[in-house]
Amino acid sequence: MNLLYTLIVLPLVIAAAIFWSRGTKAVNLLTKYGAILVIMNTIAVLVTYFENGIVLIPSDKLLIDKFLFTIEVLIGVYLLGVGYKKRKYLLSLFVVSQLSLITWLKFSETSAVVLAPTIVFDKLTAIMVFLIGIIGSLICFYAVSYMEQYHLRHQEYLDRRSVFLGLLFIFLAAMFMLVLSNDLLWLYFSWEITTLCSFWLIGYTRTTEAENNSLVALNFNLGGGVAFAAAITILNNKLGVTTLSEILKLDATVILLPVFLLGLAALTKSAQIPFCSWLVGAMVAPTPSSALLHSSTMVKAGVYLLIRLAPLLSVTLVGTVVTTIGCITFMICSLVAITCSDAKKILAYSTLANLGLIVICAGIGTQEAVWAAILLIIFHAISKALLFMAVGTAEGQLGSRDVEDMDILMYVSKRLAIYMTIGIAGMFLAPFGMLISKWAAMKAFIDSDNILAVTVIAYGSAATLFYWTKWMGKLVSSTRGKIPSNSVPVTEEGPIAMQALLIILSCLSFPLISHYVLVPFLTESYGQVAVIPLEISDIIIMLATMSILLLMPIGILPFYKKDKRLITTVYMSGANAGDNLSYYTAGNTPKQFQLTNWYMRNFINVKKLLQTSAVLSASVIGVSLIVIIGGFSR
Repeated sequence: MNLLYTLIVLPLVIAAAIFWSRGTKAVNLLTKYGAILVIMNTIAVLVTYFENGIVLIPSDKLLIDKFLFTIEVLIGVYLLGVGYKKRKYLLSLFVVSQLSLITWLKFSETSAVVLAPTIVFDKLTAIMVFLIGIIGSLICFYAVSYMEQYHLRHQEYLDRRSVFLGLLFIFLAAMFMLVLSNDLLWLYFSWEITTLCSFWLIGYTRTTEAENNSLVALNFNLGGGVAFAAAITILNNKLGVTTLSEILKLDATVILLPVFLLGLAALTKSAQIPFCSWLVGAMVAPTPSSALLHSSTMVKAGVYLLIRLAPLLSVTLVGTVVTTIGCITFMICSLVAITCSDAKKILAYSTLANLGLIVICAGIGTQEAVWAAILLIIFHAISKALLFMAVGTAEGQLGSRDVEDMDILMYVSKRLAIYMTIGIAGMFLAPFGMLISKWAAMKAFIDSDNILAVTVIAYGSAATLFYWTKWMGKLVSSTRGKIPSNSVPVTEEGPIAMQALLIILSCLSFPLISHYVLVPFLTESYGQVAVIPLEISDIIIMLATMSILLLMPIGILPFYKKDKRLITTVYMSGANAGDNLSYYTAGNTPKQFQLTNWYMRNFINVKKLLQTSAVLSASVIGVSLIVIIGGFSR
């Protein structure tokens, strides 16, 4: 067996062992050691194939195709049962549509073509394999301790952690298959497996809210799956195209409709407006599933597909549509995040916004823009995994995940607060990765003369700065005095600390990532030598700025017992009572000091903003589809 196949097989074997194990101890051990094995296997694959890549055509592909088709039918039957039981008839319609298209495709004459490469490992695949295998496995390892604490806090929920942990590994296997697959049917199969896993994970607690949100996610993603199935049916029956690499060799104007449908599926999976509500609703699930969905799986599948299609998007109406939807999502979700104090909601909307920025880059489709998009994927994945895990642990420490309650985190768990600060810094401070990527994206937008994208990234980034600064401000300030410290379980802190280290290393090494990964991939994809959007002088300035950030901990943390910052009184609205916690009013009575953030809820009407943007986005998609179908029919 080729080493690449173990990326898919190993997580499936681990998942099966977890499902069939008896006892919590066995489940925990299998999950921990399974995560370590997946990390080791991922490193082995990257070391083996990174330099030259590999293309595979399995000798038993026909047999595998039949097996996958059988699984698809069984999943379809199951989902039809779900739709009937829950009386979700639109869901049932989506399932029937997908099954009909795939069955027709399976038994059509052109679907017999099997000589095209099925598995392709290139530089972009290497990046995605790294994110899935390393970050995803760290999340699985973290989930062991988290789920232990979760069920101690929530004894009202049935403890089904073996199902939860097993599903995490199936998720990893599906994502590995997705990024390795060049065959469109294999890609579609893994695409739908991620949809099914997210449905089960979101509904884990079996509460009414969890079940409703899981059905919303299933509905949206099955709708995107219909678009995906329709696209590959058209490509196969009209043009005899069965692989992703073959699509890129065709004239973009000839395949406008299937590319539009694939883009629509990607926008759905990436939860862009008007399809965004399912990802926000997914926050009801235990935190490890949120971390996995947002960082290295599910939503990254959509932007991954768009980046693969980017060379076709830059010259077509589809690219304009994708860019417009990304602009709307980035701007609106950045504004909505300002109004949130729930940390997981902030992370959810910031994920939507950053995915919108990646979508804009893919829609513009130039080498510069795609260079920025891939860097955004890398830095966003690492930072969001850290932040979700840190928020999950902080919730266990504080009993709350509200940002307003995190002003004591530095006292409760100093290291956890520092990790969280690093994660937030990684999302918006210079010279951390997200700002580097936004800098590059801005230059790419200017060079492409896309005024809308330039305007949106400027104003959207300002909103981004606002909500991250508020959160970081809470972490580095305390208005409640000394609080007894508490220790974080090593099995939770370990993965969080490693993610923090990865953020710093990725920022320091991004010139190497660009030179050895991004430039070769873009040169091969576009057929011309790639030119990065940042000058060498820019890179030197950014790396030099990193050293300045070392001064930040000195400014916010007391390092010795007689540090004057521990005894100096601060200015308040009146005379300080002497404890930095209260002040004297005009009536000479002490009053408790309170410091809260401004969420602009009187100025930003979230409901109207989301509804208006959803109507606008749906109109753009609908009108464009009519235009493209009209041209295709002629």
